[in-house]
Amino acid sequence: MSDDQVMFTLDESEQVTHWYNVVADLPTPPPPPLHPGTHEPVGPDDLAALFPMELILQEVSGERYVEIPEPVREVYRQYRPSPLYRARRWEQKLGTSARIYFKYEGVSPAGSHKTNTSVPQVYYNSLHGVRRLTTETGAGQWGTALAYACALFGIECEVWQVGASYDSKPQRRTLIEVFGGTVHRSPSRLTESGKAYAEDHPGSLGIAISEAVEVAAQDETTKYALGSVLNHVLLHQTVIGEEALRQLAKAGETGADVVIGCAGGGSNFAGLSFPFLREKLAGTQSPRILAVEPTSCPTLTRGEYRYDFGDTAGLTPLMKMYTLGHDFVPSPIHAGGLRYHGMAPLVSHAVHEGLIEATALHQSECFEAALEFARTQGIVAAPESSHALAQARREALSATEAGTEPVIVVGLSGHGLLELGAYETFLAGRLEDDPLSDADLSAALAGIPKI
Repeated sequence: MSDDQVMFTLDESEQVTHWYNVVADLPTPPPPPLHPGTHEPVGPDDLAALFPMELILQEVSGERYVEIPEPVREVYRQYRPSPLYRARRWEQKLGTSARIYFKYEGVSPAGSHKTNTSVPQVYYNSLHGVRRLTTETGAGQWGTALAYACALFGIECEVWQVGASYDSKPQRRTLIEVFGGTVHRSPSRLTESGKAYAEDHPGSLGIAISEAVEVAAQDETTKYALGSVLNHVLLHQTVIGEEALRQLAKAGETGADVVIGCAGGGSNFAGLSFPFLREKLAGTQSPRILAVEPTSCPTLTRGEYRYDFGDTAGLTPLMKMYTLGHDFVPSPIHAGGLRYHGMAPLVSHAVHEGLIEATALHQSECFEAALEFARTQGIVAAPESSHALAQARREALSATEAGTEPVIVVGLSGHGLLELGAYETFLAGRLEDDPLSDADLSAALAGIPKI
């Protein structure tokens, strides 16, 4: 191995063939989702109106590994395995003793990690003659990924995009439409869930989910697809961490000391970190695993671990998760993918059990790190990913002060080439931090059901 090698790849013959299910290795089982009416654990029949049986079985599976179907692997081969990079120039800029690696998901057709789950979700739906999929999207990456996958398998795609992002990110709307999807501003006039709010309301992922679920539930030829949070979504994303482990070995590393990812709904973070968590639980590695969120939507760091709805209207099952309350409407920050009131139940459970740490950062610090990263590594990170970069920067500088040489692995969940408006705002000095106030937090938490 060359001492200055920066990119580590895998051959097609080394393609990951199975998704990893962390449930099989957790010391304590995660609490089950509950029916919103009866408060009893949900069964397959309760989910059949929204999801095909294959995804429902993955949602409740306790098997350690789930085989990736060949038609899905065929699509994956267009962009997977994604590269692992050693950030040597950034290390030099920081003057750090740490070795920083980043796993780059911006090479996918949608420009982010979201394609890892959109493809299998659409594939499974296609087996059952589903004609249309509805969904929500924040920044637009998930909507883009689902529209692309739907185009591959001949299914219509209808997307409700959070109003603040719909207004500020017109290029994302266009990209969804390029792939054949239909986009609505949420809240819309098309659903009862949307009509409950003013047309100029900034929206939230919770509201957009309610709209998409409402439409799907009314048509037997339509199903719903979720881009994060649920177990089967996190399962599909574990190709990220599985590849990273193999690529680290090719880089001559015995493992990672710190694993960092941004966390909104939890899928990108879990996809990178859960295979490393498996190694930690097995005693083969001992990484600190860090989830990074914005101070304006601090679900893990200031939310409560309780049963709550995944959407605003209360149409979804109740999930045990860290939540700010399903009525919470976050500040319209630029990292639209990190503006969800809750967190994936599996990520929440791991944080609650002390297996994973969480921290929250101001977006100004995150954009500062992203600019430094772009000017040394040549990649403009998505605003969501900038949170992971900012925490990695902190860890690298701390290592230098401590005289240690940790291996830091960062999840770079996507590129920010369609988010240049956010960078323009930052460069012009107009970007403002908007941390969640205690009063707003208390008001949001008051709406959580008492289970």
